[in-house]
Amino acid sequence: MVTTESFGARLRRAMDTRGPLCVGIDPHASLLAAWGLDDTPDGLERFSLTAVEALAGRIAVLKPQSAFYERFGSRGIAVLERTVAEARAAGALVLMDAKRGDIGSTMAAYAATYLDPASPLFSDAVTVSPYLGYGSLRPAVEAARESGCGIFALALTSNPEGAEVQHALRPDGTTVAGSVLGHLRAENAGERPMGSFGAVVGATLGDTIAAAGIDLDTGGPLLAPGIGAQGATPADLPVVFGAALPNVLPSVSRDVLRHGPDVTALTAAAARIVEDVRAVVEA
Repeated sequence: MVTTESFGARLRRAMDTRGPLCVGIDPHASLLAAWGLDDTPDGLERFSLTAVEALAGRIAVLKPQSAFYERFGSRGIAVLERTVAEARAAGALVLMDAKRGDIGSTMAAYAATYLDPASPLFSDAVTVSPYLGYGSLRPAVEAARESGCGIFALALTSNPEGAEVQHALRPDGTTVAGSVLGHLRAENAGERPMGSFGAVVGATLGDTIAAAGIDLDTGGPLLAPGIGAQGATPADLPVVFGAALPNVLPSVSRDVLRHGPDVTALTAAAARIVEDVRAVVEA
């Protein structure tokens, strides 16, 4: 069903009421083993539904990583469909971490997979890659507008390899990442209380963004991976994001999931991180 309320408005409300946190559901083999589960579709299902039980009623956003389901073929995708449906039914917004990027009809098909309400994988938002040119994302942007969903485009990612593309200079002197952010700023123009077209910006980047003179304020959400296992902490967020801090949605995975399979421990771990982030954002 198409919502009449934009993703940005729904996300703003979820962040304000449940706290600014996204928890990734990343059921890789080592985590399944740590939970005492087999690396099978059945183990995948128990892992995913336990995470949903512990988190979906309390956390603003859940972010299943599609690759960890795809590796099991059709049975894995069936688990992903159920995970998405049950998480949304429990009140969480679902951000599908698929990082899709292509051109023309192929990009349109990806958009239909995640942003069409008729799709069994329909999510509130999806991660996309703009590195075939931002214009290649147009089918996803249009589908998101039509269905009241959102996208998160990779801009300044936390992996060190990303810099060779993202920090490259265009003929006009702007960085490639800066250009992506500029396009998102245009998509979000005039949207209140927050736009629906977000960027992925790593929380591990320290003061390199400010030093490069990159403006992160796009009027939309900023998904910030890197807290926890990758070395960043909530205290790093003001340094990285500056004036854009109120729209930052930190993303964690292992620092919560390592507390499973105990539902109470998972819930408590996520709650602690929410409070740590709130203390920084609301300071």
